[in-house]
Amino acid sequence: MIFKRRKPAPLSSRVREFLAPRKGFWRGWGYIGKRIRRLPDSPHRIALGFACGALASFTPFFGFHFFVAAGLAWIIRANMLSALFGTIVGNPLTFPFISGVSLWFGRWIMGRSGGSSGAEQVLDAAWGAVLSAWSSVKSWFGYGPSMLDGFLAFLDEVFLPYLIGGLIPGFVTGVLCYVVLGPVVAAYQERRRNKIEASQAKQRKRARAKIKAYAASDGMGGDRV
Repeated sequence: MIFKRRKPAPLSSRVREFLAPRKGFWRGWGYIGKRIRRLPDSPHRIALGFACGALASFTPFFGFHFFVAAGLAWIIRANMLSALFGTIVGNPLTFPFISGVSLWFGRWIMGRSGGSSGAEQVLDAAWGAVLSAWSSVKSWFGYGPSMLDGFLAFLDEVFLPYLIGGLIPGFVTGVLCYVVLGPVVAAYQERRRNKIEASQAKQRKRARAKIKAYAASDGMGGDRV
């Protein structure tokens, strides 16, 4: 490929660029904002699609948020491209907060909170996932419980509380995104429509002026003949 690096960047550089981009997160947010406002669709469908992406970011389907957002957008007839942009709500800066709230809320609903904070529950869940993975590795050699037991424990202790607890805050975030983004897109489209109409009116005025000037010059030439 023409624009591909000759020497791939090391893994540490790629991880650092993902967590802390050199050009900053605001540059990326500004670019995405412009792309969303310019989508050729109604403000309702665009805002609804972005809300689907925001909701998908609160689910534990890491690596599949795009598919979850697109599926939700397809079901409710929202803009799918806007839904993909909406998954930017889940990013390295927000995932710790999203995970903490979702796990804490899910365990509280299921009666498993135990009075611990969201951050403590995230750490406990992460450590539990590591222990489950290690138990699964040991099970390959006949030590400890089977891989299925570790997987079921992960589903019960992490995945299910995360899924249940993320629905309500994800829905609230989606509604807020819809309420804020809808008027912004509508105002942008109206402003752009007015600019296009003004530009077209100016072009028509210039065209009429040229026609009149040409007709006047042609009439003068005919009189001279």
